[in-house]
Amino acid sequence: MPEGAISQFSAAELGAAYAAGKLSPVEVAKDHLARIEAFEPQVNAFVHRDADATLAMARASEARWQAGAPLSPIDGVPVTIKDNLAVAGWPNRRGSAVSSATPEAQDCPVADKLRAAGTVFLGKTTMPEYGWKGCADSPLTGMTRNPWDLSTSPGGSSSGAAVCAALNLGCIHLGTDGAGSIRIPAAFTGVFGIKTSFGRVPAYPISTMGVLAHLGPLTRTVRDSALALDVIARPDARDMMANLPPENYVEGVERSLKGLRIGYSPKLGFDVEVDPDIARLTREAVDVLAGLGAVAEEADPGFADPIAPLMTLWSSGAALALANIMPADRAKMDPGLVEIARMGEGISSAAYVDALLYQRNALAMRMNAFHDRFDLLVTPTLPLPAFEAGCLTPQHGRYGTDWTRWTPFTYPFNLTQQPAASVPSGLTQNGLPAGLQIVGRYGADRLVMAVAEAFEKARPFALISAPKNGVKVAR
Repeated sequence: MPEGAISQFSAAELGAAYAAGKLSPVEVAKDHLARIEAFEPQVNAFVHRDADATLAMARASEARWQAGAPLSPIDGVPVTIKDNLAVAGWPNRRGSAVSSATPEAQDCPVADKLRAAGTVFLGKTTMPEYGWKGCADSPLTGMTRNPWDLSTSPGGSSSGAAVCAALNLGCIHLGTDGAGSIRIPAAFTGVFGIKTSFGRVPAYPISTMGVLAHLGPLTRTVRDSALALDVIARPDARDMMANLPPENYVEGVERSLKGLRIGYSPKLGFDVEVDPDIARLTREAVDVLAGLGAVAEEADPGFADPIAPLMTLWSSGAALALANIMPADRAKMDPGLVEIARMGEGISSAAYVDALLYQRNALAMRMNAFHDRFDLLVTPTLPLPAFEAGCLTPQHGRYGTDWTRWTPFTYPFNLTQQPAASVPSGLTQNGLPAGLQIVGRYGADRLVMAVAEAFEKARPFALISAPKNGVKVAR
């Protein structure tokens, strides 16, 4: 258990401190609220906060711990929830200025499960409009910034969640991932994030991105994500596709890597430029895994860039999301989202079904063949570190003008629905985080977590306690 500042405590350590009577949930909630108040003008990570509700939840948790009757190991642990996941009594704006500010009537499944576990809600975190891009700005909240360098972007679309994880503004942060939206910001901000196997964590309402949309936590430690998944990765009657059985993730993170077969792919076989620092840190990470007993071999899965089926499904989902939004309101929305929706309106039903069924299945078969040879695939999470805030693509232009060109390693595994995590692999020479992506066979979430945990123990993650560079954000 760490000594000193509450800001150093993980979710696992808070539970132990509560049980020992060394900390109270109210004391912790007040500390987190104070740090949010101090840092929020710089990072702009929240769209909704309710200190009264937060403290009421903390007082209820404190009473349970004092009575020796906590609801779960994370009772009293502060959490945040992305602004496309419904929380009863709070608006669900989805990053959109034209969305309703009416409070939601009921919790979505993950918020429901976290509430039942006794966690303390700090607020809802920022995202780009409808989560359509891997950046961190929206017409509703403006610019969210990366605490490692406030002139850079934290990525998206789980932007505020990743920023809060990096600064420990809460210990568990729920995000969603339709093309990399957990892993992109996890890599840019130096935290752990996992997109669980599709159907592992229930969703309601179902995302318009359908089979691409996964849920999962972003945290400072792998074990904190395991604690979160023990609570949220359980079936819910509202999601007919959430049918994978519950597993014990905390127990599952402890295992030897001896003999584990790892395929290391520096570029997934794609024609993409990888930053030299990212390439070096990825290679070093593979060497660490080999030193822990894994058998690592350089190998590409052997599929072409599946951007075409991704964009067929992505743009069709955007079209559905905006179907009832009138032209006057569309004029107030992110122009890029409006354009993607316009593209989706032109997709034929035959093209959609071809991408949904045949192209996805061919890609999944290719990955199944790869996993007959290898237990896991590892790649860089992204080919570059965080770049300028407010830019859809880096200003140097090497990745063109389409944001998906600098995220080529993440979205293939939304199409295949496999578990994929980003684990911090170190810092570039400029002091920015890099991420190692770990991809497992469908359903092998515990194995992905175990490898990430072993890597974290061997190469502890770099942490920050306050934002750097002091940029004042205008909203």
